[in-house]
Amino acid sequence: MLTIYTDSQNSEAVTFCKAFLGATGHPRYVLGRNEYAASIASLVELTGFIDDYTSDEVFLNKPIVRMKDVPRNALVVSAVIFVVPLTAMRNLQSHGLVCLDYFNFLKYSGLAIKEIDFMIDAKQDIEKHCAKYERVYNDLEDDTSKTVLEKLLNFRFSGNLDYMQGFELTPDVQYFENFLAWKPDEVFLDAGGYDGQTALNFIKRCPDYKSIYFFEPDPANIALARQNLSTHRDIHFYNIGLSDVNKTLKFQAFGGSASKLSESGALEIYTDAIDNLITETVSMIKMDIEGSEKIALQGARMHILKDYPKLAICCYHKFDDLWKIPEQVLAMRDDYSIYLRHYTNGLHETVMYFIPYA
Repeated sequence: MLTIYTDSQNSEAVTFCKAFLGATGHPRYVLGRNEYAASIASLVELTGFIDDYTSDEVFLNKPIVRMKDVPRNALVVSAVIFVVPLTAMRNLQSHGLVCLDYFNFLKYSGLAIKEIDFMIDAKQDIEKHCAKYERVYNDLEDDTSKTVLEKLLNFRFSGNLDYMQGFELTPDVQYFENFLAWKPDEVFLDAGGYDGQTALNFIKRCPDYKSIYFFEPDPANIALARQNLSTHRDIHFYNIGLSDVNKTLKFQAFGGSASKLSESGALEIYTDAIDNLITETVSMIKMDIEGSEKIALQGARMHILKDYPKLAICCYHKFDDLWKIPEQVLAMRDDYSIYLRHYTNGLHETVMYFIPYA
């Protein structure tokens, strides 16, 4: 049975917030430089920011320092949120620093700092659709998947980072779990191929593949992918987006993995449905397309019905993906085993796998 816990007040977090806001005799730092860090800086007089991965020396008129150079009597709020917030806290603690994560600081500081919109929407959705999540929980194939779902939902509901204990940053195994049985002549569809690394990981595991269909709408990304995959055979590159029909949409290109469809995007890109583009039988579809997964799945309906491919679908871009994506896939065909895995200790990189029955 899926259990969502109600957390009691965190007395240590309360004590930290009082000390940080009083800060008598204590330098005050924020780890990270993003909109969340800036929101703290707009309300609190900080000593500086911590960033070990930049050559910049100043941010918001405050010095940027390395973690090793922070005074040991400093108080630090970590504004690392989406990928490795737990790792960031461990790093601060390993340097002997007194610290608090942004989730707890938001909850207990009393300051009108920037909310994490995803967390607000996710909590409301859990309250509203608890029965939907319970159904997903019951449909999951193994205990690991059930634990992953329970941890993620409790973290989203409470903002308590302790629920993310046990998760690490593991990009090398993402999309390539042991329950994915590889066979000769695999046809791999990589939707949201970025720089080609996922395709390279596929080739390493399945060198006798038949073909790869590579979709990436960002021009800079697909140019890099073509270079990275230039020595490999039978790769069909599509510099387009995926949807359910052919149309032109606005696209926001960052030249990175977060490029996405957006009404405010400066580029116009062509999009089309997988069913309109691919005639070959597909054995696996991987999707990481920044929130467009559901519409792209609809555009792959005929391949899913006829080919019965393995599916690896990212389900973290939208707060309700964790129940809407399995509901959508199972409405197409209900003969999949479902697994869930998570590859960071933050909000990003949750993948749901749909595995054909043996």
